[in-house]
Amino acid sequence: MTFLTGCPEAKSVSVLLRGGTEHVVDEIRRAFDDAVGVVAVAWEDGAVLTGGGSVLASLSRELRTYAEGVGGREQMAIEAFASALEIVPRTLAENAGLDPVTTIIELRKAHADGQVHAGINVYEGGVADMLAGHVLEPVRVVEQAIQSATETATMILRIDDVISSKGVIPSEGEGMDDFGM
Repeated sequence: MTFLTGCPEAKSVSVLLRGGTEHVVDEIRRAFDDAVGVVAVAWEDGAVLTGGGSVLASLSRELRTYAEGVGGREQMAIEAFASALEIVPRTLAENAGLDPVTTIIELRKAHADGQVHAGINVYEGGVADMLAGHVLEPVRVVEQAIQSATETATMILRIDDVISSKGVIPSEGEGMDDFGM
């Protein structure tokens, strides 16, 4: 619990973090630093999105719809990327002790029914409206997650392309340098 009292015009505040062990205090300190960092980013950018994996679930749904009209290998790649976006809500469900498969199905259904702010409710379980629950996250955090995932996927695809284009596997005594890698 966090209480900030008696400081209507204060320029700074002191926060006392307590725990039963040094390890607990370290974890609380890290969580507190993360929370302050997220609030600072939201304040700097002046923009937030709904949390609980709602944005990623919405993007995943839109990508799956788009992929239907593409066909071929590209469709498979788009669908795989859409599935990768669901890792965040799936992880939220697992960490909250929920069945991740059932929860993702419930989340997909909510988004299919037009509930664009539906996300994982880690407190009560299941899927809920994140906007109504005031569960928000900075735009920058979501952008960074998508950018990192895209860069990683691109790197893996490039490596796969290089290996596929060579059509050979190095034999014993040959290094990857012998194959232009």
